[in-house]
Amino acid sequence: MTYHQDKSNRKVVHNRHRRCLGAVFAGKTLWVILVLGAIGVTALVLFGSMKTKGSTDLAQRLSTFTARLDDLTITVTESGSINARNTIDIKCEVEAGRMGGGGGGVTILSIVPEGTYITPEDVNNGKVLVELDSSVMEEYIEQYKIDVATAEASFIEADESHRIQIKQNESDIKAAELAVKFAKMDFQKYLGEDLAEEVTQKLRDDPNSGIDVALITEVNPGDPNDPNNAGDQGGEASQMLKEFKDAILLADGQRQKYTDVLEGTQKLYDANYASALDLQSAKLDVQRFKVQTESANEALRLYKLYDFPKEAEKFLSDYEEANRELDRTKARARATLAQTRARLLSSKSKFELQDQRMKKAERQIEACMIKAPAPGLVIYASSSDVFMRRGGGGSRNIDEGETVYERQKIISLPDTAEMIAEIAVHEAEVDKVRPGQRAIITVDPFPDETFKGQVLKVAHLPDSRRGFLNPDLKVYITQVLIEGTHDYLKPGMSAKVEILVKRLEDVIIVPVQVVANRGGSKVCFVSTPGGTEERVVQTGAFDDTFVQIVDGLKEGEEVLLNPPRVTKPGGEYGASRDADRFEGAGGQTGQTESPQGGPPRQDPAAPGGRRRPQGRQPELTDERIDRIMGMLAERDPEKAKKLKQLRQSDPKKFKAELMKTMQGMSGRMGQGGNRGGRGDNATRGQDR
Repeated sequence: MTYHQDKSNRKVVHNRHRRCLGAVFAGKTLWVILVLGAIGVTALVLFGSMKTKGSTDLAQRLSTFTARLDDLTITVTESGSINARNTIDIKCEVEAGRMGGGGGGVTILSIVPEGTYITPEDVNNGKVLVELDSSVMEEYIEQYKIDVATAEASFIEADESHRIQIKQNESDIKAAELAVKFAKMDFQKYLGEDLAEEVTQKLRDDPNSGIDVALITEVNPGDPNDPNNAGDQGGEASQMLKEFKDAILLADGQRQKYTDVLEGTQKLYDANYASALDLQSAKLDVQRFKVQTESANEALRLYKLYDFPKEAEKFLSDYEEANRELDRTKARARATLAQTRARLLSSKSKFELQDQRMKKAERQIEACMIKAPAPGLVIYASSSDVFMRRGGGGSRNIDEGETVYERQKIISLPDTAEMIAEIAVHEAEVDKVRPGQRAIITVDPFPDETFKGQVLKVAHLPDSRRGFLNPDLKVYITQVLIEGTHDYLKPGMSAKVEILVKRLEDVIIVPVQVVANRGGSKVCFVSTPGGTEERVVQTGAFDDTFVQIVDGLKEGEEVLLNPPRVTKPGGEYGASRDADRFEGAGGQTGQTESPQGGPPRQDPAAPGGRRRPQGRQPELTDERIDRIMGMLAERDPEKAKKLKQLRQSDPKKFKAELMKTMQGMSGRMGQGGNRGGRGDNATRGQDR
């Protein structure tokens, strides 16, 4: 019991150290462990297949492997953590400055305990997860209601005024149009319709022409007894002209009549048949009608000269003024209507603004009561969140009495009914992983239980956060869906995922190290009774231990585990352990060509495929130092505090201590790396 307990404690400590800075040293440590584990496991597995040839001294020193027909399972194994597939982030929706205070924050009055599981019944019942302080906003609501009522009254008044103004404008325009119509009728009545239209058209063509009296004299009265010659329809002016002419005609007729009477009376008087009184009376009658004729002619002359132009101009002026008044009335109507419309829109905008302010305040009060939106497990937001670092780098926890800010995440609500494993696949193997591939998941708290799953999503771009201290490390976040519902799986648990890429049955396989690159071709060295024979082969799929031979080898043939090294320009070979395994591009150390003939695999000892010279340390720029210190502050605050003080007092010593700290962390990571690294994959490949 004590042994198992100690073992469990060591495992917990190991997992804790492995998660610390795992993204930083994963690239280097993982690949070193991969190579060492693959070589060690291969040596144990293949020990029974090795034998010594006695034909030559060289063959006796070289170990061999017998090519065999076997199944080859290609897998990708990575470590990661358990998360919920669907997670709802509950944030503070109270706007900055709404709840008073200089910082714009709001105080947490109550919050559900972390780890509480929210059930569907809780969601239906409106369970409150967080209650924020809304007392300040509640004081503003009454004033907002008064402002809304005042703005609404102004809006109603402006709306009614606008409606009244519309009706008033219609009445004013109608009256002005009637005035134009009546003035035109008076003008036509005075001159006649035809003559009035002719005068109007003439004035339109030439405003300075005036009204010519000759126009009225041209009116043809026609013959009243002839229906085909009714003449022009004159107005009052032509009627007055006719009356003046008739008066002249009657006076002149009477004058001529009495002139004839005077002549007869004169003859009778000369013959003594008429008295002198009769003759005098006849002369007076002639003189009277002569005066009447002259008076009628003078009245006609005055009418033509003064009365007719005056009356005609008056009626024409009244008609034109009525038209101008109609234009002015329409313009005034447009202006007054625009003013009332502007007042209406202004009062409406003020009312809507006040109403929005009040509704917004009500929504802010409602936002202070955060209810459960969906089932899930309550997890408080991390204290390392950027919102927690306000005020000079200090941290704030999510708890009652603490202050939260707008858009700050308060609670994460993962739905544990559907869980996923998130892993970081190295760029050397990401091309093998595809959505839909089957996977086996092992969770650290339950090492004896495996879970089935399938690849859900592979990121298109590398995760920049994983290259925190190693920019050359490129990994792609991959999500693996865990089948079924497991209540005991919690977000954040460490897990290891083995993805089944391909399974080949009954193929010829050999260890990966027996394949060498010679002149751009893949070759194996076959041990024959006559000596070592170089043979060109075609490779297929491969894992960390074995590679498929598509062509060039037969089952049962023995190949050298350590291909000989080229020792002379003539092409002679000498025995050398791991010779030419790192030829790569032009023999550059640090790259190993893929057995499939694809791009060279990176040397795990150096990022980017370039082996770092012995003793050379990575350059510590200010930016990198700041990133390291930021991460160290989260993992070991006391150590970070001491290094921060040392950085200010002795920068040179600070860098040395920082490098020593990094190396110590890397060493602790390496001690437990074999448990979750790629070495396990080599063992699985051998077992299969």
